[in-house]
Amino acid sequence: MSIQTAPDMSTRSMPGAGVRRLPRLGRSTEATLAVVSVLAYAGLVAGSHGSLLHGNAVRGVLVYLTVPILIGLAQLVVLAVGQMNLSVGALGGFLSVSIGALMADHGVPTGVAVAIALAGGAAIGAANGLLVVTTRINGFIVTLAAMTILGGLQYKVAGTRTIDLPESSLSRLGSASFLNVPVIFLIALATAAILAFFLRRATAGRRLLASGGNPLAARLSGISNDRSLILAHSISGLVVGIAAVLTAASAPGVNTSIGVDWLLPSFAAPIIGGAALAGGAISVLGTVLAAFVVRLVDVARAQYSLDPSWVNFTVGAVVLGTVILGRLRETRRARAARRPAADAPQQHTTGSPS
Repeated sequence: MSIQTAPDMSTRSMPGAGVRRLPRLGRSTEATLAVVSVLAYAGLVAGSHGSLLHGNAVRGVLVYLTVPILIGLAQLVVLAVGQMNLSVGALGGFLSVSIGALMADHGVPTGVAVAIALAGGAAIGAANGLLVVTTRINGFIVTLAAMTILGGLQYKVAGTRTIDLPESSLSRLGSASFLNVPVIFLIALATAAILAFFLRRATAGRRLLASGGNPLAARLSGISNDRSLILAHSISGLVVGIAAVLTAASAPGVNTSIGVDWLLPSFAAPIIGGAALAGGAISVLGTVLAAFVVRLVDVARAQYSLDPSWVNFTVGAVVLGTVILGRLRETRRARAARRPAADAPQQHTTGSPS
């Protein structure tokens, strides 16, 4: 899905009807990421003397990529309305250990535990959005508070132990593959496809983008910005719930370390992928490709025994550089848009009689 942005003030027809695509920028960002992904993986394959082309190695990389894709999508949908969700990692960790505790400690059936986690993720996300709307407190503060609360709940559920997950249909899902492609990775791609379709084709999704791109124009078009904000946080929580379920499916046990390192990748994937921090412009495909690039940095660290601190440094530097370049592009476009208006009176003055 290419980058999309909301209509300007002159667009007031159907809600979301003015949502337009920026194909040139979208193709540029996504094509660049695709080329970088291929070249980076080819370089790692050459450095590993071809071992990364073996079936188990490829499968391991795809399993390792599942959660980054999902948490990137969870952050993306909130960025679409100009918000941030700092509770992505804490929510994922809390839901993961909750699944483990329900199944291992209380004997809850797998399906019920999964349903509780998904519903809980959506409900907590909706609560975040509702708090932002009712209190008018910045989402940064609300989700920061939620992160702290959920981190405490995660420790309350798991403590210092690792909860061993029993053999179940969930663990079998985590080890299942189709044509040597992990099923959990396919679920992540399916989630991305559904989210792309929702944001591009569904009326609610287009309204959500319109609210993020130009809240005033959206309100004048009859769109409820508050409803879009709550919906975005709810979807974000639901996608985090999917990430938590697939984490529990692919791991032998869960503990309080889950989710600790999710926050930076959740921002890195959508921002590098082309999302605008101000809202209204996103790229689902760019997010997926950027998540792959970020994970390749981790693979390179493991392959070449690099200092782990260099991973966060590299990813953080790339995110910062992307934001700065995006800001420079916006400033250049704004100046170009103002220039014709500034030149018009001069031309009129020159052409009039003295």
